Amino acid sequence: MKVSREQVAANRQTILEAAGHLFRAEGFEGVTVADVMKAAGLTHGGFYGYFKSKDDLIAQTLAHVFAEGPAEINLTRYTEGYLSQRHCQDVAGGCPTAALGSETTRQKPEARAAMTKELRRHIERLSRSAKGKTAAEKRRAAIGSWAAMVGAMIMARFSDDPKLSEELLAQTRAWIAGAATSRGPARVVSRKSPRSGFCNT
Repeated sequence: MKVSREQVAANRQTILEAAGHLFRAEGFEGVTVADVMKAAGLTHGGFYGYFKSKDDLIAQTLAHVFAEGPAEINLTRYTEGYLSQRHCQDVAGGCPTAALGSETTRQKPEARAAMTKELRRHIERLSRSAKGKTAAEKRRAAIGSWAAMVGAMIMARFSDDPKLSEELLAQTRAWIAGAATSRGPARVVSRKSPRSGFCNT
């Protein structure tokens, strides 16, 4: 039976959603096409009706998860939510950059291009609310803050010491706040249950 265009589009969306969660949770190499199609509730044989290859799926999945992010970002609020225990524990639904950035280095050019496009876009969004008197100062603050956030999240996730993980998140929040205000380090506040929602960042 012929599938309608609407159903094809819906199935493709379902595949991308499933792939986005699986890739972030297990990594590109840890997930097969069969795993993705099973999670999407579709047959393995139908995969090539939607994507040319697994490499094509990876690149399009990255573009898809990044497109889910907000158009505007307040750097202060974003930092508090990003560097939280809730986000740290939500690998499958969290930031693709922290979960897949290092793996993307070894992927095809299309995947790296998708990650690079989002990196540029995210820096631009963060720069709008970053502290600084000039555009160059704002961009520097945005790049430094984003690099600190991603690095802290990666380290907090691989640490098997919960106290150290929380310290990494809390101290990085304080460092970013201090750097933003130019008044020295801010008071460290523990964030046990902050907001989630970092499908792109």
